[in-house]
Amino acid sequence: MLKKGGRGLLTLILMVSLFLSACGGGGDSDADGSQVLKLNLGNGEPTSLDPAQAFDSNSMEVVYNLFEGLMRLDENEKPQPAAAENVEVSDDGLTYTFTLRDDLQWSNGDPVTAEDFEFAWKRVLDPETASGAAFLMYFIKNGEAYNAGEAEADEVGVKAEDEKTLVVELEQPTPFFEELTSYSVFSPVHKASVEGNDKAFAEADEYISNGPFSMTGWKHKNKITASKNEHYRDADAVKLSGVEWSMVEDKTTIYQLFKKGDLHIADDDAPPDLMGSLIEKGEARVADSSGLEFYRFNTTVEPFTNKKVRQAFALAVDRQAIVDNVTQKQQQIALGFVAPGTVTESGDFREGGKEVLKDAQFEEAKKLLEEGMEEEGWNKLPKVEILYNKDDQHKKIAEAIQEMYREHLGVEVGLQAREVGVFFDEQKGLDFSLSRSTILPDYNDPYNYLESFTTDHPMNRTGWSDKKYDQLLQQANGENDEAKRMDLLHQAEERLLEEVPMFPLFYYNNVILEQENVKGVLRHNVGPNDYKNVEIEG
Repeated sequence: MLKKGGRGLLTLILMVSLFLSACGGGGDSDADGSQVLKLNLGNGEPTSLDPAQAFDSNSMEVVYNLFEGLMRLDENEKPQPAAAENVEVSDDGLTYTFTLRDDLQWSNGDPVTAEDFEFAWKRVLDPETASGAAFLMYFIKNGEAYNAGEAEADEVGVKAEDEKTLVVELEQPTPFFEELTSYSVFSPVHKASVEGNDKAFAEADEYISNGPFSMTGWKHKNKITASKNEHYRDADAVKLSGVEWSMVEDKTTIYQLFKKGDLHIADDDAPPDLMGSLIEKGEARVADSSGLEFYRFNTTVEPFTNKKVRQAFALAVDRQAIVDNVTQKQQQIALGFVAPGTVTESGDFREGGKEVLKDAQFEEAKKLLEEGMEEEGWNKLPKVEILYNKDDQHKKIAEAIQEMYREHLGVEVGLQAREVGVFFDEQKGLDFSLSRSTILPDYNDPYNYLESFTTDHPMNRTGWSDKKYDQLLQQANGENDEAKRMDLLHQAEERLLEEVPMFPLFYYNNVILEQENVKGVLRHNVGPNDYKNVEIEG
Protein backbone atom coordinates (compact mmCIF):
# COMPACT_ATOMS: atom_id res chain seq x y z
CA MET A 1 0.00 0.00 0.00
CA LEU A 2 1.35 3.41 -1.01
CA LYS A 3 2.02 5.90 1.75
CA LYS A 4 0.53 9.38 1.55
CA GLY A 5 2.06 11.11 -1.48
CA GLY A 6 3.33 7.80 -2.89
CA ARG A 7 0.92 7.80 -5.83
CA GLY A 8 2.28 11.19 -6.97
CA LEU A 9 5.85 9.92 -6.63
CA LEU A 10 5.06 6.79 -8.67
CA THR A 11 3.45 8.95 -11.36
CA LEU A 12 6.55 11.18 -11.50
CA ILE A 13 8.86 8.14 -11.83
CA LEU A 14 6.74 6.74 -14.66
CA MET A 15 6.70 10.10 -16.45
CA VAL A 16 10.47 10.48 -16.19
CA SER A 17 10.96 6.89 -17.40
CA LEU A 18 8.73 7.50 -20.41
CA PHE A 19 10.60 10.73 -21.17
CA LEU A 20 13.95 8.97 -20.98
CA SER A 21 12.73 6.21 -23.27
CA ALA A 22 11.43 8.74 -25.78
CA CYS A 23 14.78 10.50 -25.89
CA GLY A 24 16.72 7.32 -26.62
CA GLY A 25 20.40 6.72 -25.95
CA GLY A 26 23.14 9.07 -26.99
CA GLY A 27 26.07 9.09 -24.57
CA ASP A 28 28.36 7.93 -27.39
CA SER A 29 28.28 8.82 -31.06
CA ASP A 30 25.03 7.68 -32.67
CA ALA A 31 24.59 4.14 -33.97
CA ASP A 32 25.14 5.23 -37.59
CA GLY A 33 28.55 6.63 -36.68
CA SER A 34 27.44 10.28 -36.79
CA GLN A 35 28.49 12.59 -34.02
CA VAL A 36 25.53 14.51 -32.58
CA LEU A 37 26.20 16.55 -29.46
CA LYS A 38 23.16 16.42 -27.17
CA LEU A 39 22.64 19.49 -24.99
CA ASN A 40 19.85 21.10 -23.02
CA LEU A 41 18.55 24.65 -22.60
CA GLY A 42 17.69 24.65 -18.91
CA ASN A 43 15.59 27.82 -19.10
CA GLY A 44 13.37 26.44 -21.83
CA GLU A 45 12.47 28.02 -25.16
CA PRO A 46 14.93 30.73 -26.29
CA THR A 47 13.41 34.19 -26.24
CA SER A 48 14.69 34.75 -29.80
CA LEU A 49 17.17 33.26 -32.25
CA ASP A 50 17.49 36.53 -34.16
CA PRO A 51 21.09 37.74 -33.61
CA ALA A 52 19.70 41.24 -33.02
CA GLN A 53 17.41 40.01 -30.23
CA ALA A 54 19.22 36.99 -28.72
CA PHE A 55 20.29 38.42 -25.39
CA ASP A 56 19.61 35.71 -22.81
CA SER A 57 21.97 32.79 -22.15
CA ASN A 58 19.82 30.16 -23.92
CA SER A 59 19.37 32.25 -27.06
CA MET A 60 22.98 33.37 -27.24
CA GLU A 61 24.35 29.82 -26.98
CA VAL A 62 22.36 28.66 -29.98
CA VAL A 63 23.01 31.78 -32.07
CA TYR A 64 26.74 31.80 -31.26
CA ASN A 65 27.12 28.31 -32.75
CA LEU A 66 24.93 28.98 -35.80
CA PHE A 67 26.60 32.28 -36.72
CA GLU A 68 30.10 33.69 -36.88
CA GLY A 69 31.22 37.31 -36.68
CA LEU A 70 34.35 39.04 -37.88
CA MET A 71 36.31 37.61 -34.95
CA ARG A 72 36.06 34.47 -32.80
CA LEU A 73 37.45 34.09 -29.27
CA ASP A 74 40.24 31.56 -28.76
CA GLU A 75 41.05 29.47 -25.68
CA ASN A 76 42.86 32.47 -24.15
CA GLU A 77 39.80 34.73 -24.56
CA LYS A 78 41.58 36.67 -27.32
CA PRO A 79 39.80 37.59 -30.57
CA GLN A 80 41.14 35.86 -33.67
CA PRO A 81 40.20 36.48 -37.32
CA ALA A 82 37.09 34.51 -38.29
CA ALA A 83 34.85 35.88 -41.04
CA ALA A 84 37.47 38.59 -41.37
CA GLU A 85 40.81 37.60 -42.84
CA ASN A 86 42.57 40.62 -41.36
CA VAL A 87 41.93 43.99 -39.73
CA GLU A 88 43.78 47.29 -39.94
CA VAL A 89 43.42 49.94 -37.24
CA SER A 90 44.19 53.62 -37.81
CA ASP A 91 46.87 55.31 -35.71
CA ASP A 92 44.25 57.25 -33.74
CA GLY A 93 42.32 54.03 -32.95
CA LEU A 94 39.11 55.38 -34.49
CA THR A 95 38.89 53.51 -37.79
CA TYR A 96 38.86 49.73 -38.29
CA THR A 97 39.08 48.26 -41.78
CA PHE A 98 38.04 44.59 -41.91
CA THR A 99 38.78 42.50 -45.00
CA LEU A 100 36.55 39.44 -45.36
CA ARG A 101 37.81 36.02 -46.45
CA ASP A 102 37.30 34.89 -50.02
CA ASP A 103 35.45 31.67 -49.16
CA LEU A 104 32.59 32.98 -47.00
CA GLN A 105 29.18 31.47 -47.70
CA TRP A 106 25.78 31.36 -46.08
CA SER A 107 24.28 27.98 -45.21
CA ASN A 108 22.25 28.19 -48.46
CA GLY A 109 25.43 28.69 -50.53
CA ASP A 110 25.08 32.45 -51.12
CA PRO A 111 28.22 34.55 -50.57
CA VAL A 112 28.59 36.44 -47.28
CA THR A 113 29.40 40.08 -48.08
CA ALA A 114 30.46 43.18 -46.22
CA GLU A 115 27.01 44.57 -47.03
CA ASP A 116 25.47 41.75 -44.94
CA PHE A 117 27.50 43.01 -41.96
CA GLU A 118 26.58 46.65 -42.57
CA PHE A 119 22.90 45.75 -42.88
CA ALA A 120 22.99 43.54 -39.74
CA TRP A 121 24.68 46.12 -37.51
CA LYS A 122 22.46 48.98 -38.61
CA ARG A 123 19.47 46.70 -38.11
CA VAL A 124 20.51 46.20 -34.47
CA LEU A 125 20.76 49.97 -34.02
CA ASP A 126 17.52 50.72 -35.85
CA PRO A 127 15.07 51.95 -33.18
CA GLU A 128 12.32 49.97 -34.95
CA THR A 129 14.19 46.74 -34.15
CA ALA A 130 14.11 47.56 -30.41
CA SER A 131 17.16 45.41 -29.74
CA GLY A 132 18.06 45.09 -26.07
CA ALA A 133 21.70 44.70 -27.13
CA ALA A 134 21.88 47.88 -29.24
CA PHE A 135 23.94 49.64 -26.57
CA LEU A 136 26.87 47.34 -27.40
CA MET A 137 27.15 49.24 -30.68
CA TYR A 138 27.13 52.71 -29.14
CA PHE A 139 30.92 52.71 -29.51
CA ILE A 140 30.34 53.10 -33.27
CA LYS A 141 30.14 56.65 -34.60
CA ASN A 142 26.53 57.90 -34.37
CA GLY A 143 25.37 54.47 -33.21
CA GLU A 144 23.67 55.80 -30.09
CA ALA A 145 22.27 58.81 -31.95
CA TYR A 146 20.68 56.58 -34.61
CA ASN A 147 19.26 54.25 -31.97
CA ALA A 148 17.72 57.28 -30.22
CA GLY A 149 16.19 58.57 -33.46
CA GLU A 150 18.57 61.52 -33.61
CA ALA A 151 20.58 60.48 -36.70
CA GLU A 152 20.00 58.68 -39.98
CA ALA A 153 21.23 55.18 -40.84
CA ASP A 154 23.70 56.49 -43.42
CA GLU A 155 25.34 58.60 -40.70
CA VAL A 156 26.31 55.51 -38.68
CA GLY A 157 30.02 54.71 -38.93
CA VAL A 158 29.64 51.33 -40.68
CA LYS A 159 30.18 51.14 -44.42
CA ALA A 160 30.70 48.31 -46.90
CA GLU A 161 33.28 49.78 -49.28
CA ASP A 162 32.96 46.74 -51.53
CA GLU A 163 31.91 43.08 -51.18
CA LYS A 164 34.93 42.24 -49.03
CA THR A 165 35.75 45.47 -47.17
CA LEU A 166 33.93 46.78 -44.08
CA VAL A 167 35.05 50.12 -42.64
CA VAL A 168 33.99 51.01 -39.10
CA GLU A 169 34.43 54.42 -37.48
CA LEU A 170 34.22 54.72 -33.68
CA GLU A 171 33.22 57.56 -31.37
CA GLN A 172 36.44 57.21 -29.36
CA PRO A 173 39.27 54.65 -29.13
CA THR A 174 37.82 51.38 -27.83
CA PRO A 175 40.57 48.87 -26.96
CA PHE A 176 38.14 45.94 -26.77
CA PHE A 177 36.33 46.60 -30.06
CA GLU A 178 37.76 43.57 -31.89
CA GLU A 179 36.59 41.38 -29.01
CA LEU A 180 33.13 42.91 -29.26
CA THR A 181 32.84 41.84 -32.90
CA SER A 182 33.07 38.18 -31.83
CA TYR A 183 29.74 38.30 -29.96
CA SER A 184 26.49 37.15 -31.52
CA VAL A 185 24.84 40.57 -31.79
CA PHE A 186 27.66 41.56 -34.21
CA SER A 187 26.93 38.60 -36.48
CA PRO A 188 26.03 39.26 -40.12
CA VAL A 189 22.57 38.37 -41.36
CA HIS A 190 21.51 37.26 -44.84
CA LYS A 191 20.20 40.58 -46.10
CA ALA A 192 18.26 39.15 -49.02
CA SER A 193 16.09 36.94 -46.79
CA VAL A 194 15.89 39.13 -43.68
CA GLU A 195 15.05 42.54 -45.16
CA GLY A 196 11.33 43.11 -44.81
CA ASN A 197 10.76 39.61 -43.40
CA ASP A 198 9.59 39.44 -39.77
CA LYS A 199 9.67 35.62 -39.82
CA ALA A 200 13.28 35.11 -40.97
CA PHE A 201 14.34 33.74 -37.58
CA ALA A 202 11.05 32.21 -36.46
CA GLU A 203 11.23 28.72 -38.00
CA ALA A 204 13.92 26.31 -39.16
CA ASP A 205 12.88 26.25 -42.84
CA GLU A 206 13.70 29.96 -43.31
CA TYR A 207 16.72 30.12 -41.02
CA ILE A 208 19.99 31.01 -42.80
CA SER A 209 23.28 31.31 -40.90
CA ASN A 210 27.04 31.36 -41.56
CA GLY A 211 28.55 29.54 -38.57
CA PRO A 212 29.79 25.99 -37.90
CA PHE A 213 26.22 24.63 -37.73
CA SER A 214 22.98 25.31 -39.59
CA MET A 215 19.49 24.79 -38.20
CA THR A 216 17.56 21.78 -39.47
CA GLY A 217 14.62 21.66 -37.07
CA TRP A 218 12.89 23.69 -34.39
CA LYS A 219 10.05 22.10 -32.47
CA HIS A 220 9.13 24.99 -30.24
CA LYS A 221 9.37 24.43 -26.49
CA ASN A 222 10.86 21.02 -27.21
CA LYS A 223 14.04 20.81 -29.29
CA ILE A 224 16.30 22.62 -31.76
CA THR A 225 18.40 20.53 -34.14
CA ALA A 226 21.35 21.67 -36.24
CA SER A 227 23.71 19.92 -38.63
CA LYS A 228 27.27 20.64 -39.64
CA ASN A 229 27.24 23.58 -42.06
CA GLU A 230 29.03 22.26 -45.15
CA HIS A 231 29.29 25.83 -46.46
CA TYR A 232 31.14 27.05 -43.35
CA ARG A 233 34.53 28.61 -44.12
CA ASP A 234 36.32 26.16 -41.75
CA ALA A 235 34.08 23.11 -42.20
CA ASP A 236 37.01 20.68 -42.20
CA ALA A 237 37.69 21.56 -38.54
CA VAL A 238 34.12 20.67 -37.48
CA LYS A 239 34.03 17.03 -36.32
CA LEU A 240 30.42 16.93 -35.13
CA SER A 241 27.70 16.00 -37.58
CA GLY A 242 25.20 18.01 -35.57
CA VAL A 243 23.96 19.49 -32.31
CA GLU A 244 20.64 19.03 -30.51
CA TRP A 245 19.35 21.39 -27.84
CA SER A 246 16.50 19.97 -25.75
CA MET A 247 14.40 22.29 -23.57
CA VAL A 248 13.89 20.42 -20.30
CA GLU A 249 13.51 22.76 -17.33
CA ASP A 250 13.16 20.33 -14.43
CA LYS A 251 16.63 19.81 -12.99
CA THR A 252 15.90 16.32 -11.65
CA THR A 253 14.88 15.18 -15.12
CA ILE A 254 17.92 16.90 -16.68
CA TYR A 255 20.26 15.11 -14.29
CA GLN A 256 18.63 11.74 -14.96
CA LEU A 257 18.96 12.30 -18.71
CA PHE A 258 22.66 13.05 -18.19
CA LYS A 259 23.21 9.99 -16.01
CA LYS A 260 21.49 7.78 -18.61
CA GLY A 261 23.70 9.20 -21.35
CA ASP A 262 20.97 11.09 -23.20
CA LEU A 263 22.72 14.40 -22.61
CA HIS A 264 26.42 14.93 -23.17
CA ILE A 265 26.58 18.11 -21.07
CA ALA A 266 24.44 19.42 -18.21
CA ASP A 267 26.52 22.29 -16.82
CA ASP A 268 24.93 23.91 -13.74
CA ASP A 269 21.77 21.87 -14.25
CA ALA A 270 22.02 19.30 -11.45
CA PRO A 271 19.37 19.57 -8.72
CA PRO A 272 20.54 22.14 -6.15
CA ASP A 273 20.36 19.56 -3.34
CA LEU A 274 22.86 17.34 -5.18
CA MET A 275 25.28 20.02 -6.31
CA GLY A 276 27.56 19.95 -3.28
CA SER A 277 27.84 16.16 -3.17
CA LEU A 278 28.50 15.89 -6.93
CA ILE A 279 31.43 18.29 -6.59
CA GLU A 280 32.70 16.46 -3.49
CA LYS A 281 32.54 13.06 -5.23
CA GLY A 282 34.25 14.37 -8.35
CA GLU A 283 31.27 13.77 -10.63
CA ALA A 284 31.20 17.49 -11.34
CA ARG A 285 34.06 19.94 -11.50
CA VAL A 286 34.14 23.65 -10.76
CA ALA A 287 35.56 26.03 -13.33
CA ASP A 288 35.99 29.78 -13.44
CA SER A 289 33.25 31.83 -15.03
CA SER A 290 32.17 35.45 -15.04
CA GLY A 291 29.17 37.45 -13.96
CA LEU A 292 27.33 37.53 -10.67
CA GLU A 293 24.02 37.15 -8.89
CA PHE A 294 22.67 40.34 -7.33
CA TYR A 295 19.44 41.97 -6.18
CA ARG A 296 18.04 45.25 -7.55
CA PHE A 297 16.16 47.81 -5.52
CA ASN A 298 13.41 49.83 -7.16
CA THR A 299 14.60 53.22 -5.92
CA THR A 300 11.40 54.91 -7.12
CA VAL A 301 9.11 53.19 -4.59
CA GLU A 302 9.10 53.20 -0.79
CA PRO A 303 10.92 52.06 1.25
CA PHE A 304 13.86 51.94 -1.17
CA THR A 305 13.67 55.63 -1.97
CA ASN A 306 15.74 55.94 1.22
CA LYS A 307 19.46 55.21 0.91
CA LYS A 308 19.88 54.04 4.52
CA VAL A 309 17.06 51.53 4.11
CA ARG A 310 18.77 50.18 0.99
CA GLN A 311 22.05 49.93 2.90
CA ALA A 312 20.30 48.10 5.72
CA PHE A 313 18.80 45.50 3.38
CA ALA A 314 22.20 45.01 1.72
CA LEU A 315 24.07 44.51 5.01
CA ALA A 316 21.49 42.15 6.54
CA VAL A 317 22.29 39.41 4.00
CA ASP A 318 24.70 36.62 5.00
CA ARG A 319 26.22 35.81 1.62
CA GLN A 320 28.55 33.12 2.92
CA ALA A 321 25.62 31.25 4.45
CA ILE A 322 23.82 31.33 1.09
CA VAL A 323 26.86 29.94 -0.73
CA ASP A 324 27.57 27.29 1.91
CA ASN A 325 24.03 26.14 2.62
CA VAL A 326 21.87 27.00 -0.39
CA THR A 327 23.81 27.06 -3.67
CA GLN A 328 26.61 24.70 -2.49
CA LYS A 329 28.69 25.46 -5.59
CA GLN A 330 31.75 26.95 -3.88
CA GLN A 331 31.13 30.42 -5.29
CA GLN A 332 33.08 33.41 -4.04
CA ILE A 333 30.84 35.88 -2.22
CA ALA A 334 30.55 39.23 -3.99
CA LEU A 335 31.37 42.43 -2.15
CA GLY A 336 32.08 44.30 -5.38
CA PHE A 337 30.18 44.41 -8.65
CA VAL A 338 32.83 43.66 -11.29
CA ALA A 339 33.65 39.95 -11.20
CA PRO A 340 37.15 38.50 -10.76
CA GLY A 341 38.75 37.55 -14.05
CA THR A 342 37.72 40.80 -15.73
CA VAL A 343 41.14 41.52 -17.18
CA THR A 344 42.38 44.62 -18.98
CA GLU A 345 45.86 45.80 -19.94
CA SER A 346 46.28 46.76 -16.27
CA GLY A 347 45.49 43.26 -15.01
CA ASP A 348 42.54 41.86 -13.07
CA PHE A 349 40.19 44.71 -12.15
CA ARG A 350 39.02 42.97 -8.98
CA GLU A 351 42.54 42.77 -7.53
CA GLY A 352 42.76 46.55 -7.50
CA GLY A 353 39.17 47.15 -6.43
CA LYS A 354 37.91 48.38 -3.10
CA GLU A 355 35.12 46.36 -1.52
CA VAL A 356 32.79 48.95 -0.07
CA LEU A 357 30.18 46.49 1.14
CA LYS A 358 30.68 44.07 3.99
CA ASP A 359 29.04 40.71 4.51
CA ALA A 360 26.48 40.12 7.25
CA GLN A 361 26.70 43.31 9.36
CA PHE A 362 23.50 42.69 11.30
CA GLU A 363 23.77 45.33 14.03
CA GLU A 364 24.80 48.01 11.56
CA ALA A 365 21.94 46.99 9.28
CA LYS A 366 19.36 47.30 12.06
CA LYS A 367 20.72 50.71 13.05
CA LEU A 368 20.57 52.00 9.47
CA LEU A 369 17.01 50.72 9.06
CA GLU A 370 15.89 52.57 12.18
CA GLU A 371 17.62 55.76 11.02
CA GLY A 372 16.09 55.52 7.56
CA MET A 373 12.60 54.98 8.92
CA GLU A 374 13.02 57.93 11.28
CA GLU A 375 14.15 60.15 8.40
CA GLU A 376 10.99 59.27 6.48
CA GLY A 377 8.66 59.40 9.50
CA TRP A 378 7.64 55.77 9.06
CA ASN A 379 6.33 53.88 12.09
CA LYS A 380 5.86 50.84 9.88
CA LEU A 381 8.02 49.87 6.94
CA PRO A 382 6.18 49.99 3.59
CA LYS A 383 5.49 46.61 2.01
CA VAL A 384 8.48 44.77 0.50
CA GLU A 385 8.28 41.76 -1.83
CA ILE A 386 11.08 39.82 -3.53
CA LEU A 387 10.48 39.22 -7.24
CA TYR A 388 12.26 36.25 -8.82
CA ASN A 389 11.89 34.07 -11.91
CA LYS A 390 10.63 30.55 -11.21
CA ASP A 391 13.49 28.16 -10.45
CA ASP A 392 14.18 25.93 -7.45
CA GLN A 393 17.48 27.59 -6.60
CA HIS A 394 16.17 31.14 -7.08
CA LYS A 395 13.31 30.26 -4.76
CA LYS A 396 15.63 28.85 -2.09
CA ILE A 397 17.89 31.91 -2.20
CA ALA A 398 14.87 34.22 -1.95
CA GLU A 399 13.53 32.23 1.00
CA ALA A 400 16.92 32.40 2.74
CA ILE A 401 17.06 36.19 2.29
CA GLN A 402 13.44 36.45 3.44
CA GLU A 403 14.39 34.66 6.67
CA MET A 404 17.49 36.83 7.19
CA TYR A 405 15.36 39.97 6.97
CA ARG A 406 12.87 38.53 9.44
CA GLU A 407 15.59 37.49 11.89
CA HIS A 408 18.01 40.40 11.65
CA LEU A 409 15.79 43.36 10.69
CA GLY A 410 12.47 42.25 12.14
CA VAL A 411 10.93 42.76 8.70
CA GLU A 412 8.47 40.44 7.00
CA VAL A 413 8.89 40.41 3.21
CA GLY A 414 6.79 38.59 0.65
CA LEU A 415 7.85 36.45 -2.30
CA GLN A 416 6.67 36.78 -5.91
CA ALA A 417 7.58 33.98 -8.34
CA ARG A 418 7.02 34.65 -12.03
CA GLU A 419 7.52 32.81 -15.34
CA VAL A 420 10.64 34.15 -17.00
CA GLY A 421 8.85 36.29 -19.61
CA VAL A 422 6.57 37.92 -17.05
CA PHE A 423 9.51 38.34 -14.67
CA PHE A 424 11.51 40.36 -17.19
CA ASP A 425 8.49 42.44 -18.18
CA GLU A 426 7.83 43.38 -14.55
CA GLN A 427 11.49 44.10 -13.90
CA LYS A 428 11.83 46.31 -16.99
CA GLY A 429 8.60 48.08 -16.06
CA LEU A 430 9.80 48.71 -12.47
CA ASP A 431 6.82 46.72 -11.23
CA PHE A 432 8.63 45.40 -8.14
CA SER A 433 10.29 46.56 -4.94
CA LEU A 434 13.23 44.10 -4.69
CA SER A 435 14.22 41.77 -7.52
CA ARG A 436 16.59 38.87 -8.07
CA SER A 437 18.98 39.76 -10.90
CA THR A 438 22.00 38.54 -12.80
CA ILE A 439 24.66 39.95 -15.06
CA LEU A 440 26.62 37.97 -17.62
CA PRO A 441 29.06 40.38 -19.26
CA ASP A 442 29.02 40.85 -23.01
CA TYR A 443 32.74 41.53 -23.27
CA ASN A 444 35.68 41.23 -20.92
CA ASP A 445 36.02 44.77 -19.64
CA PRO A 446 34.83 46.38 -16.37
CA TYR A 447 33.05 49.11 -18.32
CA ASN A 448 30.53 46.51 -19.48
CA TYR A 449 29.50 45.78 -15.89
CA LEU A 450 29.39 49.36 -14.72
CA GLU A 451 27.62 50.97 -17.67
CA SER A 452 24.52 48.96 -16.70
CA PHE A 453 23.66 51.49 -13.98
CA THR A 454 24.07 54.72 -15.92
CA THR A 455 20.93 56.82 -16.23
CA ASP A 456 18.35 55.40 -18.64
CA HIS A 457 20.51 52.42 -19.57
CA PRO A 458 18.20 49.52 -20.58
CA MET A 459 19.91 47.24 -18.05
CA ASN A 460 19.56 49.69 -15.14
CA ARG A 461 16.01 48.70 -14.11
CA THR A 462 16.25 50.39 -10.71
CA GLY A 463 15.05 53.93 -11.42
CA TRP A 464 18.37 55.11 -9.94
CA SER A 465 20.11 58.07 -11.55
CA ASP A 466 23.31 59.63 -10.28
CA LYS A 467 25.12 62.46 -12.10
CA LYS A 468 28.46 61.74 -10.44
CA TYR A 469 28.29 58.09 -11.45
CA ASP A 470 27.33 58.96 -15.03
CA GLN A 471 30.18 61.46 -15.23
CA LEU A 472 32.76 58.92 -14.03
CA LEU A 473 31.64 56.41 -16.67
CA GLN A 474 31.63 59.08 -19.37
CA GLN A 475 35.15 60.16 -18.44
CA ALA A 476 36.37 56.56 -18.41
CA ASN A 477 34.85 55.91 -21.80
CA GLY A 478 36.80 58.78 -23.32
CA GLU A 479 40.11 58.21 -21.49
CA ASN A 480 43.02 56.93 -23.58
CA ASP A 481 45.41 56.48 -20.66
CA GLU A 482 44.71 52.96 -19.35
CA ALA A 483 45.80 53.67 -15.75
CA LYS A 484 43.58 56.75 -15.52
CA ARG A 485 40.71 54.86 -17.14
CA MET A 486 40.95 52.08 -14.55
CA ASP A 487 41.06 54.61 -11.71
CA LEU A 488 37.85 56.23 -12.98
CA LEU A 489 36.14 52.84 -13.23
CA HIS A 490 37.21 51.92 -9.69
CA GLN A 491 35.77 55.22 -8.46
CA ALA A 492 32.54 54.45 -10.30
CA GLU A 493 32.23 51.02 -8.69
CA GLU A 494 32.79 52.53 -5.24
CA ARG A 495 30.10 55.12 -5.94
CA LEU A 496 27.67 52.39 -7.05
CA LEU A 497 28.18 50.39 -3.86
CA GLU A 498 27.95 53.47 -1.65
CA GLU A 499 24.60 54.50 -3.16
CA VAL A 500 23.32 50.87 -3.27
CA PRO A 501 20.69 50.78 -6.01
CA MET A 502 21.59 47.06 -5.89
CA PHE A 503 23.55 44.66 -3.74
CA PRO A 504 25.73 41.76 -4.95
CA LEU A 505 25.43 38.19 -3.65
CA PHE A 506 28.08 35.96 -5.23
CA TYR A 507 30.24 35.70 -8.32
CA TYR A 508 29.39 32.94 -10.75
CA ASN A 509 31.43 29.85 -11.38
CA ASN A 510 30.60 26.94 -13.66
CA VAL A 511 29.80 23.48 -12.31
CA ILE A 512 30.61 21.21 -15.23
CA LEU A 513 28.75 17.97 -15.83
CA GLU A 514 30.18 16.46 -18.98
CA GLN A 515 30.43 12.92 -20.34
CA GLU A 516 34.02 11.66 -20.36
CA ASN A 517 34.05 11.02 -24.11
CA VAL A 518 33.27 14.64 -24.99
CA LYS A 519 36.38 16.56 -25.98
CA GLY A 520 37.05 20.08 -27.16
CA VAL A 521 34.28 22.20 -25.63
CA LEU A 522 35.56 25.77 -25.48
CA ARG A 523 34.04 27.42 -22.42
CA HIS A 524 34.52 31.18 -22.30
CA ASN A 525 34.60 33.26 -19.14
CA VAL A 526 32.54 35.77 -21.08
CA GLY A 527 30.11 34.49 -23.67
CA PRO A 528 28.50 31.16 -24.61
CA ASN A 529 30.14 27.78 -25.07
CA ASP A 530 31.77 27.19 -28.45
CA TYR A 531 31.14 23.73 -29.92
CA LYS A 532 33.00 24.22 -33.20
CA ASN A 533 35.90 21.88 -32.31
CA VAL A 534 34.02 19.32 -30.20
CA GLU A 535 34.54 15.62 -30.83
CA ILE A 536 32.75 12.61 -29.28
CA GLU A 537 35.19 9.76 -28.76
CA GLY A 538 34.21 6.11 -28.89
